[in-house]
Amino acid sequence: MKAENEGFGVKPMNCPAHCLMFANEQRTYKELPVRFADFGVLHRNEISGALSGLTRVRRFCQDDAHQFCTEDQMMDEILGNLDFLDHIYGLFGFRFELELSTRPEKRLGSDDLWDKAEAALENALNKFGRPWKLNPGDGAFYGPKIDIKVFDAFKRAHQCGTVQLDFQNPIRFNLQYKTAAVVHAEDNKHEAPIVHEEHFHAGSKTESTKVQKPGTGGNAAAAGGRQLTAKE
Repeated sequence: MKAENEGFGVKPMNCPAHCLMFANEQRTYKELPVRFADFGVLHRNEISGALSGLTRVRRFCQDDAHQFCTEDQMMDEILGNLDFLDHIYGLFGFRFELELSTRPEKRLGSDDLWDKAEAALENALNKFGRPWKLNPGDGAFYGPKIDIKVFDAFKRAHQCGTVQLDFQNPIRFNLQYKTAAVVHAEDNKHEAPIVHEEHFHAGSKTESTKVQKPGTGGNAAAAGGRQLTAKE
């Protein structure tokens, strides 16, 4: 849209902004991992038939974080996200399942990079130690992901959290860092893989699932699991 001869648009995701923030200055291996978090307002032009209460909306706040790291740091970052998610979901009493969503038919990048990313997430899931299952072909177009699904009182699954490993955006946004070998050499730069992470996805979706948590009659408060009144 136009306002005072300037172009404006609504933001559908946080990833590009965090990439630009990382690329705003020259990075070295000493700075990594660089972590950005954003609980910003996002917009999605969902078709009217797909809208559903608080779980599928057009405007929402999404907890979104991106960790820019070296390949040696990827495992610690992924496991740290899973451990934190386990802690947070435990506070709400959520039961959750883990899925490894692999490369879709339409995707960016080479098979070698996809092989590396999928293997890293699979290794992380095995180290995390909880049961998980494969979800073939449902990864993002830029990388595979660990999808975390929670369940409401009707045993319906809702994907709230995700941990994604991305080798593609660093190439396209030129997200590089200098290594220890020759810090001042212009040709000694490497792309920094990105770990995308959300715990709740949209706050409205988590709130909807929380008030319909299993074992609470389908309408529980966050504290103590007491029954909510119609007025509340």
